Amino acid sequence: MGSDPPRSILLVRTSAIGDVIMASALIPALRRTWPDTRIGWLVESVAAPLLQSNPDLHRLHIWPRGHWRRLWKEGHKGEAIREFRALVKELRAQRYDIAVDLQGLLKSGLWTRLSGARRRIGLASREGSQWLMSEVLQPQRNDPRIGSEYRFAGQALGLDVADFPMHIVVSETDKANARKALSSAGIAGDYAVFCPFTTRPQKHWFDDRWAALSDPVRERFGLEPVILGGPSDREHADVLRALSGTPATSLAGRTNLAESAAVIEGASLLVGVDTGLTHLGSAMNIPTLALFGSTRPYLDAGVPRTRVLYHPLPCSPCRRRPTCDGRFDCMRAHEVEEILGQIAEILEART
Repeated sequence: MGSDPPRSILLVRTSAIGDVIMASALIPALRRTWPDTRIGWLVESVAAPLLQSNPDLHRLHIWPRGHWRRLWKEGHKGEAIREFRALVKELRAQRYDIAVDLQGLLKSGLWTRLSGARRRIGLASREGSQWLMSEVLQPQRNDPRIGSEYRFAGQALGLDVADFPMHIVVSETDKANARKALSSAGIAGDYAVFCPFTTRPQKHWFDDRWAALSDPVRERFGLEPVILGGPSDREHADVLRALSGTPATSLAGRTNLAESAAVIEGASLLVGVDTGLTHLGSAMNIPTLALFGSTRPYLDAGVPRTRVLYHPLPCSPCRRRPTCDGRFDCMRAHEVEEILGQIAEILEART
């Protein structure tokens, strides 16, 4: 990097929620190494609530991608183009010295180029985005640590990444709204958060096993199970509740993303699959059990309160190309009694 720190730097990680959470570790690393550097971030609307209350970000640029897509489909192309130009102008007005594409896709590469930064660093750039960068970084593979590619980017920038905690900040308003949602649902004491929902079926654990986990968590550990998810998960959450002896409480679709983060921050335990809400458990440093199978984003969460349960098979991780004809053997290997044993160990070890 040279001896002089940059005046300003733009981080481009537009999605997904889990990756935005993991990449947030770059914020304290930047602040620690370059305390006077202004930090900006370009993110899509859906993940923006995770960053909007962070006091160490000087500027949050929000890309309303879904809104623009709707405008375009509904024939309001002129309005979409005007909003696009306004966002480009907003980025360039900051006169970023460096822009770092942490996503490595064409869409993120285009935004990095449009930022106007003279030094443009791409992380594992592909889809042609490498031609939009002034430098391309290729992180080492098979690093088991959470957010390893973002740690690699930090090292390449010359940052202090010896300690690399994720940095998600929840506002007092979101905390108050989370408490209100819990109280309205009848949750007055300690609770455990279940995060069962993802966008890919091969990452799911099975409905009957979530249902079988609910009563023992309540009876053995004194924690009321609370299901979290988005608006599209509400019906599935009701299915899980119906399968349980005593239904878990569902807040799926009843709290927004920032409020869900606040619910997680106040939990005594989180059990989840490979989804952004599960990674929030590690970011908030609460006792967390992550169930991985077809994907394995990390084995070391970097915090002692998180434990990853992963039973590798010859075909795993298959990621987006399962070969098991819908059996999802890697996730079926997670048995309820094993989960309960892991929970007991995590809770016993908490400090």
